[in-house]
Amino acid sequence: MGRNETKAVRIGNCVIGGGNPVLIQSMTNTKTEDAAATVAQIQRLTAAGCDIIRCAVPTMEAAEALAQIKKGITVPLVADIHFDYRLAIAAMEYGADKIRINPGNIGGRDRLLAVVKEAKARNIPIRVGVNSGSLEKNLVEKYHGVTAEGIVESALDKVGMIEEMGYDNLVISIKSSDVLMCVKAHELISERTDHPLHVGITEAGTVISGNIKSSIGLGLILHQGIGDTVRVSLTGDPLEEVKSAKLILRTLGLRKGGIEVVSCPTCGRTQINLIELANQVETMVADIPLDLKVAVMGCVVNGPGEAKEADIGIAGGIGEGLIIRHGEVVKKVPEEELLQELRQELLNWSE
Repeated sequence: MGRNETKAVRIGNCVIGGGNPVLIQSMTNTKTEDAAATVAQIQRLTAAGCDIIRCAVPTMEAAEALAQIKKGITVPLVADIHFDYRLAIAAMEYGADKIRINPGNIGGRDRLLAVVKEAKARNIPIRVGVNSGSLEKNLVEKYHGVTAEGIVESALDKVGMIEEMGYDNLVISIKSSDVLMCVKAHELISERTDHPLHVGITEAGTVISGNIKSSIGLGLILHQGIGDTVRVSLTGDPLEEVKSAKLILRTLGLRKGGIEVVSCPTCGRTQINLIELANQVETMVADIPLDLKVAVMGCVVNGPGEAKEADIGIAGGIGEGLIIRHGEVVKKVPEEELLQELRQELLNWSE
């Protein structure tokens, strides 16, 4: 899959754009002022595969807490700012590796200039974020409603403001909860800028509906080579965002590594509790650093054949199970030992 050429932007110890791999972002839902709780959540997200983390900074206390948070994490830290330009400046002073602002609500040109000067002095990138829900009235009137064209014009206007101030270390984010509008907006803006793009479907919803909308939207955007970082925005545990983003990137061939689990959808031939087993396997393999496909099949009749495209698989029967490699049965084991045998096979594979 070809990738659009964008500028390379360094964020802490990561580089996005410039042909670098698409990185996964998430956002903490702890109170940023509680540095210990925030660090603990970031560490869990990092272990799950999060590359860049964003924290809300609604108060000066939250900005000050960034210094302590930075000491306990290994991924770049982005400060999310709304309305108060002083918080943006403070966030950079206390160690933010990037700031996210909407120049339209930061308080006027002079205040935006103060933020830009601080960012330029520290060479800290600014993510210019525009959501469809905050589109300016004049653009809503111009385009007769909220449209992809309006979102793009709003974002590029704000980018232009900062560039006129002599700074172009920028990342752009344009989001909408309308999936097809969001896709079209990214198609349009990718033709008009070479700044890196952070992509996502905003306010996507709960884990089920949000994953469906994000998978469709991000799939359509990323498959065109558009996008340098991604966030799957879900109403739920941020860990689910990271897991979903990894799956989306792996499915599109944009990320390698980690075990992919495939499983049959169950039918009347299923002779084990396949739903429980598949979930157990998915949890079990999370800490095994192999680039493999593992199949979990519900019966010994079709299991070996259906699992032949996987590197290794298991199939359950009445009281017994099969260990399968590339479609060939290599071992028969008691049902209660199937999970442990699979883990051992995987550990042996890595040796």
